Amino acid sequence: MKFKNILKDERHPALDFLRYVGPGLIVAVGFIDPGNWAANLAAGSQFGYKLLWVISLSTIMLAFLQHNVAHLGIVTGKCLSENATEYLRPWLSRLILITAVLASISTATAELLGGALALQMIFGLPIMVGTPIVAILVIWFLFSNSYSKIEKVIIGFVSLIGISLLAEIFIIPHIDWTSALHGSFVPHITPAAMPIILSALGAVVMPHNLFLHSEVIQSRQWHLEDEKVIQRQLKFEFFDTIFSMFLGWVINSVIIIIAAALFFPHVVTEMAQAQDILKPLLGPGAAILFGLAFLFAGVASSVTAGMAGGSIFAGIFAEPYDARDPHSRLGVLITIIGAALAIMGFSLVTSSFNILIYSQVFLSIQLPITIFLQIYLTSSKKIMGKYKNVWYTKILLLATGIFVTILNVILLVETF
Repeated sequence: MKFKNILKDERHPALDFLRYVGPGLIVAVGFIDPGNWAANLAAGSQFGYKLLWVISLSTIMLAFLQHNVAHLGIVTGKCLSENATEYLRPWLSRLILITAVLASISTATAELLGGALALQMIFGLPIMVGTPIVAILVIWFLFSNSYSKIEKVIIGFVSLIGISLLAEIFIIPHIDWTSALHGSFVPHITPAAMPIILSALGAVVMPHNLFLHSEVIQSRQWHLEDEKVIQRQLKFEFFDTIFSMFLGWVINSVIIIIAAALFFPHVVTEMAQAQDILKPLLGPGAAILFGLAFLFAGVASSVTAGMAGGSIFAGIFAEPYDARDPHSRLGVLITIIGAALAIMGFSLVTSSFNILIYSQVFLSIQLPITIFLQIYLTSSKKIMGKYKNVWYTKILLLATGIFVTILNVILLVETF
């Protein structure tokens, strides 16, 4: 990845943070991907506003882990994948990173499928046609643009998703904002709600995002030997992560609010079903807005999944992500083409919904490996120096990792 220097603006110091925003938003896209949309629609349509608290809790967990792994990238100047290659035994690092590449393919499978489903909703294209279209578009984005341009595209997509969903909010005449506020912070747990609660919490933290954040955070890094610069980068990273996770929280919450206001108590399990219900309620314009927002989410998250795959694969060779480098490009192609082939192959024997389930199952298996790899690296004085995790941060990280692991094990057991 070719990094750019961000020089401090002495005349407008407040603009420093605005110039730094970007890496967190790249990661936040994984928090508003098609899988999250499906879970949010199910939560809102089945339980109304009562499960909004799940989004609040999962956002806190996600921000904590992403903030920690971003520190690794800033302090070492290397991503999670490169650090694993440098500090673990070769056989162990390769094993872990190969599973991480497979996790990126699994993630990209859900993201590409989301984009293809959106094309089906808007234009009536079959999945077999929409999938290669989205895959080619994603590869073009990643191969023809520098990181700074991709960052602008992602920020644009996130903005369009937010604008489309906010437009839906203003169209809906009967939202119970009091119940929405209550549901955002007061837990509601029942046996019937547990599958959705587990799905929403367990699928929020995704392994490819942990690798990706430690890579893209370096787009704002320069002169690592300068202590003041490291301190400044760490400060801006914190605000960028919090700001980006807040936007992810808002967008996910809005999806649940829309589902609660329009569909509850009629359960929605498919995207096309939600769009079909929107048409008679709010008109074709609202249904198109919904489809466009879903398309932007699918394409944007596919781009970040491809970047993550390229970064992880390049890290196996102790190299940073660079869209012009053969190893990075091969990692991108393995991720995106592998995902497209998986969709087209599985579509012949099962439904789109089942493909999403299978993709999440593998993520559930790999996620604990990535989380505990991160904790090991960021807790090492040899690697992080004086910036290693303090004892209470390490305890909180371990508790978060164990909690997420238990959730994913339960999900895995329930799936089978």
